[in-house]
Amino acid sequence: MSRLERRDFLKRTALLSAALAAGPLGERLAWGADPRGSKMKLGLVTYQWAKDWDVATILHHLEASGVLGIEPRTTHAHGIEPSLNAQQRGEIKRRFDDSPVKLVGLGSNECYDDPDPAVLAKAIEATKAFVKLGHDVGAGGVKVKPNGFHKDVPREKTIEQIGRSLNTVGKFAADCGQQIRLEVHGECSPPPVMKQIMDVADHPNVTICWNSNRADQEGLGLEANFNLLKDRFGATCHIRTLDDGGYPFQKLLDLMAKMDYDGWLLMECSTPAPKDPVAELTRQRVLFEKMRSIASAGV
Repeated sequence: MSRLERRDFLKRTALLSAALAAGPLGERLAWGADPRGSKMKLGLVTYQWAKDWDVATILHHLEASGVLGIEPRTTHAHGIEPSLNAQQRGEIKRRFDDSPVKLVGLGSNECYDDPDPAVLAKAIEATKAFVKLGHDVGAGGVKVKPNGFHKDVPREKTIEQIGRSLNTVGKFAADCGQQIRLEVHGECSPPPVMKQIMDVADHPNVTICWNSNRADQEGLGLEANFNLLKDRFGATCHIRTLDDGGYPFQKLLDLMAKMDYDGWLLMECSTPAPKDPVAELTRQRVLFEKMRSIASAGV
């Protein structure tokens, strides 16, 4: 070993030792590994902020802001719907393939709680239509809902029905390369109820889309409720604007970093659309990156 090589070796050794002494984060950096939680990504749901944007506007605003993921919600101005023909689907796929913006998934409103068998069957078939659309336009999955309980129907029966329906659509979606993402939503949103549903919906392609509800903090608190469902998380979770004081988003990111979540945190913004959406999206991205770094450093 030459003197120069030996000097370089000793320098690298010293840096490695210092990193190892710095704890788990330093150890991962020393070995060239990504810090836990560093692969979490920020995206957007076409809710209030983007409900009136067409595909061109979505791509422009997200590319300009660096918020590079989108979950288009059904009925909104982008028009990404099961009614599209093959040529239109191919054009949507091409436009996203040519952009850094990822078509993360499709936001359907399908749910499986209705006691009427005909209504339930229609919801399952509609979900399958969204799954086929997702496959054709290059999305990764379809968001669905549980959704509620009905008078004179035992809760246990509704939970069983929702879970079994999810297994049906989950199997179909797996064959199409799409993930089923059950939003924590409606009367079923308390995490203990969602856990009961997911115990029935045991198909591995049925996943949870955490929804950042205020109810997450009830009962035993956020961490306990999070832990009930985290093993079934899919590629998407819903959040609000990160400086919304009504929810402990830093704590949520801390928990996600601890489990090394590598999916998308999609802003489902309930506030009115900002006058300058690119500026506000950029501000949220910068805040997200700061909070993600804090979460990774704390693991």
